[in-house]
Amino acid sequence: MEPCLETDLTSLKSSYKMRSLSFLIPIFLLLSACQSGIPLRTEFDPTEPIKGPGELVFKEDEELQKKIASIASDAKGQVGVFALLIEEDRSVSLNGNDHFALQSVVKLPVTMAVIERVESGILGLDDPIKFTKEDLVDRNQHSPLRDRYPTGGSVTVRELIRLALTESDGTACDILTRLIGGPSALQSFVDGLGIEDIHTPKTHKEFGKVWELQYENWATPEATVSLLEILFKKAYPNGNYPPSLGDVATESRIIVEDMAGSKPGPDRLKGLLPPGTPVAHKTGTGGTRGGITSATNDVGIITMPDGRHVAIAVFVGDSAADLRTREGVIARIAKAVWDTWSVSKSGN
Repeated sequence: MEPCLETDLTSLKSSYKMRSLSFLIPIFLLLSACQSGIPLRTEFDPTEPIKGPGELVFKEDEELQKKIASIASDAKGQVGVFALLIEEDRSVSLNGNDHFALQSVVKLPVTMAVIERVESGILGLDDPIKFTKEDLVDRNQHSPLRDRYPTGGSVTVRELIRLALTESDGTACDILTRLIGGPSALQSFVDGLGIEDIHTPKTHKEFGKVWELQYENWATPEATVSLLEILFKKAYPNGNYPPSLGDVATESRIIVEDMAGSKPGPDRLKGLLPPGTPVAHKTGTGGTRGGITSATNDVGIITMPDGRHVAIAVFVGDSAADLRTREGVIARIAKAVWDTWSVSKSGN
């Protein structure tokens, strides 16, 4: 029996998983065996595009993956990357299906779930929301809202969203999580989007108290990019971001606009991109214990010079490197993606 390749890929869980596997096709061809009797094509020309499910993987994308892997080694930890060129369905992945602690990246699905309730009329952006001292996160966590109202107070839903996304306020995020029904409701929202690999069982206040609990809120880079793509298409159904005059406004734009104004992490995804490049992003940062930093993350949507868009997630987990190095790794990876895809639309 000649070696063969099983042609039925329907067992793959999603098109995103198909994308990430496309880089492994040459290896898979050499190692796979089945009973279908289809001869295996053993020769492989790296200069030829490989047809994958819904995409072409070009030689420069393979070189990009190697470059990303080389950059990632400087982090002295676990690095996960998934980048998707939305308009062309091209992607690159490094450890794209590994689990990484979300930290404040969880604010992205939380605010998406809140906006869904705003769109359905359950919540209003101008609704005042009361909170008490019991709602405030601990002092070791970032919260301008707690600092402003140390005994509790009242702010609007819109202000809570802004604080969560532009200030990365943990208290604001936990209050929004309460508004949608708690972590279980948040998980139901994410599951309802068809995304499997994002888990959100803990609030900021909970994982801020016990070191190990932060790892229970996890996501894969690939699943995070799926979430970003869903957000982008809801916010800008015409594909125009920044929006053009006359485009139909959507509530989801609030999230992207607040992410574009995010204050934390200027040296991460944005760090080495040309000044003025539109980048809507959300960071996540864990603490350091025994010289190891649990999470240094940045995920977002980058607008290319010709108007195409890259959804990208870079997670640096359990790293022994200093902050400058960790952030530099994220910035260099984003720049490598930019350099590769800004000059090529079709692998030429």
